[in-house]
Amino acid sequence: MSARARAARRVRVAAALTTGAVMLAACSAIGPVEVRRDRTATDGSQAIAGSVANPTGGGEAGDPVALETDHHRRSDGVVAEGGAGAPYNYTPTVMRDGDDTRMWWCSQYNTAYPAGDDIVYGVDAGDRGETGTGGRFTGPGGGIPEVVFSGDPGSFDGKHTCDPSVIKVDGVYYLYYTGADGDHDFVNAIGLATSEDGRTWRRAGGGEPILRPARDVTRDNTYGAGQPAVAHVDGWFYLVFTDTTGFAAGWNGAGQFVLRSTDPAFGSGVEALGPDGFVPVEGTEQLRAHAVLDAFSVDLMWVDVLDAFAVAHQTAGGTSLTFFDRDFSSTPYEPVVIEGPWQEGPGLVRTPQGHAPRAGHDPCGTVPVDVIRATRDERAPTDLRRFGLDITGVEGCGDQRRAGRVLDGYAMPSPERTMDLVVDGALVRVERRAVAEQLAERVLDERPERLAELPVAARLDPGAPVLYSPNAGRGVLLDDGRLWPLSTEQATRLRELNDSAGRTIGDSRWSAYPEGASFR
Repeated sequence: MSARARAARRVRVAAALTTGAVMLAACSAIGPVEVRRDRTATDGSQAIAGSVANPTGGGEAGDPVALETDHHRRSDGVVAEGGAGAPYNYTPTVMRDGDDTRMWWCSQYNTAYPAGDDIVYGVDAGDRGETGTGGRFTGPGGGIPEVVFSGDPGSFDGKHTCDPSVIKVDGVYYLYYTGADGDHDFVNAIGLATSEDGRTWRRAGGGEPILRPARDVTRDNTYGAGQPAVAHVDGWFYLVFTDTTGFAAGWNGAGQFVLRSTDPAFGSGVEALGPDGFVPVEGTEQLRAHAVLDAFSVDLMWVDVLDAFAVAHQTAGGTSLTFFDRDFSSTPYEPVVIEGPWQEGPGLVRTPQGHAPRAGHDPCGTVPVDVIRATRDERAPTDLRRFGLDITGVEGCGDQRRAGRVLDGYAMPSPERTMDLVVDGALVRVERRAVAEQLAERVLDERPERLAELPVAARLDPGAPVLYSPNAGRGVLLDDGRLWPLSTEQATRLRELNDSAGRTIGDSRWSAYPEGASFR
């Protein structure tokens, strides 16, 4: 990154802090601004003023609820840094992926080609705690973090790739990032790459950006569009991003816009958040008439226990979490601040799909929230450290829908002295505890208090047959007549622990069985 670009980043952040963390009214222009009146709002009407979300109104549900916090924590020192000579390390995206915590962030290696911003990768394989501060992120074999993505000369991202946001859906890793071919005005746009392992990436869409600056308004801040944050919720990919040319952005270009689509590349079925909610739009460059936060460089996370989005952004006291309902129409909870030093770009520790991790000991009442952020800026932001807290006292399993989501994969004692395993929002009643322990992600010794009643979908009795198909896989046949898919290890262990006989059937017979939810 050039000195000019780094200075622009510092100006953007300082300006956002002076104007406050949240937009309270339509943005007015200060300084040279040129408005393109030929752009129309998403409903087809002529736009004459941008609109912003009301961050304090609780909507019909009433005032925002104050959340309790506990177990405030921070790492003892820096948790990640690039190789020798890397001038900066910032804007991380962090994923709890199985037993590992993986992180991608923006740096710059003089050994990478072309010269410019790179996305580097490290893993904290020793991080096993659900709320601990973790260890250090290293490259393969404990070495320095490796460069996994750089510019593609001749393309829109020919020089710089930065600001990663990584999620994993149905076994595919999606990398959303800011790309630029230089340091000229309005150069930044958002690109997408995919991977099977999170390390080897292929650009999607022929290497073209999935989102460019809207160019609704020309301001002094000529950054363009970038700094994506993405989460996957109920089949929708939600994209929150900066566009300093967006109509509803602030005088300094600050402002966060929201799109969603069932297409990870946002090539079809795109909906934009407007003053009256999400509405269909023809593409990703429609007029940006509605912004939700006066901020740059945020991260996004869906919190199942709260049934709300959490948007992490930097304010004077640290990283603030502002909560929105699933329609981004109200804020059901008061903001929470993770205190401590920061520079730019918070990275929330999230599940593969961009959700909040669950507290294993208290999944219905506690939300562990950890963030990694740069903490020092002499020549450029660097020194990534980890900070966190627990949101406590939540009643996250009081209704059936939330209980099914929060406890998915958990087993617990049933009222019949058997075990209940939560699968896809319903219960599978399992006769033997050892079998439930094998199939569950985690086992609770006690049934959560105030747990909503979930339907019992099927029973897994001793001796339930395990069926194999040459091409379709393996599964267990339960008393509801459905075939519930299993992993290879689960099938083997189930035969041992449940006295289940295994037999092979043809593909046609396999497909004749109705399919249950997967235990995998």
